[in-house]
Amino acid sequence: MAYGDFVLQHDLNFTIETGDIFVIMGGSGCGKSTLLRHMIGLNEPAKGEVLYGLESFTKAPLHRRAAMLRKVGVLYQSGALWSSMTLAENVALPLEEFTTLARDEIAEVARLKLALVGLAGFEHYYPADISGGMQKRAGLARAMALDPDILFFDEPGAGLDPISSRLLDDLILELRDSLGATIVVVTHELASIFAIATRVIMLDREKKGILATGTPQELRDRPPHEFVRRFFHRVGSAAEVHR
Repeated sequence: MAYGDFVLQHDLNFTIETGDIFVIMGGSGCGKSTLLRHMIGLNEPAKGEVLYGLESFTKAPLHRRAAMLRKVGVLYQSGALWSSMTLAENVALPLEEFTTLARDEIAEVARLKLALVGLAGFEHYYPADISGGMQKRAGLARAMALDPDILFFDEPGAGLDPISSRLLDDLILELRDSLGATIVVVTHELASIFAIATRVIMLDREKKGILATGTPQELRDRPPHEFVRRFFHRVGSAAEVHR
């Protein structure tokens, strides 16, 4: 991953298995969110490619990319809801764009998706009318609108209080178990990492690569690098941990 001549990360090689809750973590500025953007095609790799199954997403023509992305849902850090639309209208938007469902069928799907994330009865509310945690859940309902096989979350707990963050973690686990979705999460929140992750990779800004990979418990108990130990045990200042 590079911006012009500046290489942000290189030699990134990892596999996400079906059914994983796969966490990308690391200090601030190491490229976590940028990696997610590469995985969904918002950024192009300077070298290498992203594979969906055995098919190259990076080398696929635009029409094929669009078909592959139909199986993907994304929850952005801010929620990215349209402020002028109700929650139901936000969830309905991808259904109107990418399906041939009738209007009443779309409304029913939007209602069901909102109910699935605990927002039954809030269909006609606007984003400004609800809390940050509820906005995140509404964004998740929209990400699930097309029944994706893969869900990408960029810092889902950012800006949430500990209780709301834990409720969102519980919801992520429920969705994985009930829908069978594969979930990729960018976060540095330790509580969330231990609550939901099946496997993790840690990116490093100085190495410009993957510093460690494994389960959270493995990296906590047998850290392969001093920074990994400090990250999991929060040793030193916040500046050191999030360098």
